[in-house]
Amino acid sequence: VPESQRPSARTIDRTHRRPQKYLQRDPLPLSTRGQTELALYAMYKTARNWPEVAARKLRKVESKLSVQDRDYAWGQVAMAAAWRHHAQAHDWFKQVDPGQLSDKQLEWRVRAALRSGDWGDIPPSVEAMSPAKQSTQRWRYWNARALQATGHQFEANALLASLSNEFSFYGQLAAEGLGNSMSFVPQTYRPDARDVAIIAKDPGLMRALAFYRNGMRYEGALEWAWTVKDYDDRQLLAAAALASRNEWYERAIYTADRTRVLHDFSLRFPTPYRDLMREYTAALELDEAWVYGLIRQESRFVTTARSSAGAGGLMQIMPSTAKWIAKRMGLKNYHRKLVNQVDTNISMGTYYLREVMDTLDDHPVLASAGYNAGPRRAARWRDAQPLDGDIYTETIPFTETRGYVKKVMSNTMYYARLFGCGNGSLRVRLGRVPATPLD
Repeated sequence: VPESQRPSARTIDRTHRRPQKYLQRDPLPLSTRGQTELALYAMYKTARNWPEVAARKLRKVESKLSVQDRDYAWGQVAMAAAWRHHAQAHDWFKQVDPGQLSDKQLEWRVRAALRSGDWGDIPPSVEAMSPAKQSTQRWRYWNARALQATGHQFEANALLASLSNEFSFYGQLAAEGLGNSMSFVPQTYRPDARDVAIIAKDPGLMRALAFYRNGMRYEGALEWAWTVKDYDDRQLLAAAALASRNEWYERAIYTADRTRVLHDFSLRFPTPYRDLMREYTAALELDEAWVYGLIRQESRFVTTARSSAGAGGLMQIMPSTAKWIAKRMGLKNYHRKLVNQVDTNISMGTYYLREVMDTLDDHPVLASAGYNAGPRRAARWRDAQPLDGDIYTETIPFTETRGYVKKVMSNTMYYARLFGCGNGSLRVRLGRVPATPLD
């Protein structure tokens, strides 16, 4: 921008702090490039909290903007609205040709279309994404769902078939979409005692286990990862079994997850502390497979795990939440270190899970989201109409929570099958998320 057209630093600073006040100007200054840039910035900032205010102003001045600036502004407003689940987000996205949007905006355009039920807008939006983004499991799956919904079953089946061999959330849904829901976990290879004895002599694994036994988990994990990086599938599974026998479940999962052709899902989905888990989940009427799926995602069964936010133990309980639970449970002489005791952690974690479930309509998808991001947020992300569980999950605004819920629910299916109760499908478990209560 030429110096003569640049807004002053003071004007930029005021606009940054109170963008909605800048948009109240009538007429909105748009005669120079600098004024236009400032107006676009004010719309973007306003849309993050009040998308309808930004959209109303944009509608009023869009005829004075170039096509490029107009598309840019609508893309910004629509994406901010979609992230907040605004009812008009998808209508605002449709003001812009998909080819003019960034990958991130296109992802949220698809999510807005899912919540509004506009399946026809999904294939062109996915096709406008970069090749790398299009090829991800997520958008291949939703493209297939949209093709199914619009009567293009042959094309949908081709996409679902390529996904159905993936051991993932989308892979399971794709297989079910083709009518191939599994009632058991396939077992292609299980290492025997001889395989484990041979791999246990690898000096790298011996060093890693020595680190682990001496409380140097981080150093041990690095040594382990370096040692197994070039292993074939049989060696990986033998190493995973070695880790499991040493109760180093996090390394067992990490190693078993790396196999490409041969798989042992009992090593990918270990079940330590089963007697305790059965006791507490039965008493609280919780699905044992779901609780195991959640713990696998929370801590990988590391009893001393501590997050950057301070959450601790198997079920990663926050200190403030632990105090609240202890008070509710009537635990006397509670102190922070108790969270790392397996019995106490499972007792407190399952108690809290029951509370979350009761708060959120006894729905595992809502409760999984609530356990990660807080029950209030999980409730706020519902819609005015009931949503399919996979659509609710896909449109969670927080990237971490969205991935967390998918992994927990996918883990749950594998645990259910390992426990011999896997006749249900993932889609049934995801169910329908109830609408936001009118009150």
